[in-house]
Amino acid sequence: MKILVCISHVPDTTSKINFTNNDSQFDTNGVQFVINPNDEFGLTRAIWFQEQQGASVTVINVGGPETEPTLRKALAIGANEAIRINATPSDGFYVAQQLAEVIKTGGYDLIIAGKESLDYNGGMVPGMIAGLLGYNFLNSCVELSVDGTTVKAAREIDGGKEIVSTSLPLIIGGQKD
Repeated sequence: MKILVCISHVPDTTSKINFTNNDSQFDTNGVQFVINPNDEFGLTRAIWFQEQQGASVTVINVGGPETEPTLRKALAIGANEAIRINATPSDGFYVAQQLAEVIKTGGYDLIIAGKESLDYNGGMVPGMIAGLLGYNFLNSCVELSVDGTTVKAAREIDGGKEIVSTSLPLIIGGQKD
């Protein structure tokens, strides 16, 4: 199984945030950046599939050279490969388009992203990728198992969990249980 994990390069929530240019631009000086926590949960699950089922795990990021430390951390966690799309992530649709182009040619079975990122909290990129590619999509996923091409998953809903079954290829918007 080939797994692609989409990771965002986001400010650590403990960093002091400042703005410049009449409070219209984010000042990155002194800000520590990390893997988006929802994406890191997905990466952890992908590494589990790597260990248990021999999956190949690739991480991908849309961003400039400043995102390299985030990609290196994902490789240190256990990803086999890393891809950086050298572009400025101007909005969610642009990011989804960039990721969809790589997915089209990569032959990935499972694409895991966080349900939203801490920087913009838009929560739209995984669903837009699925729409652009015509893939199955599951958001707010908290549990996932794969047997061949059959997937069983649990997603968080108001008042509990919903258990669903679907097939690969699949795009997941994951979160911590």
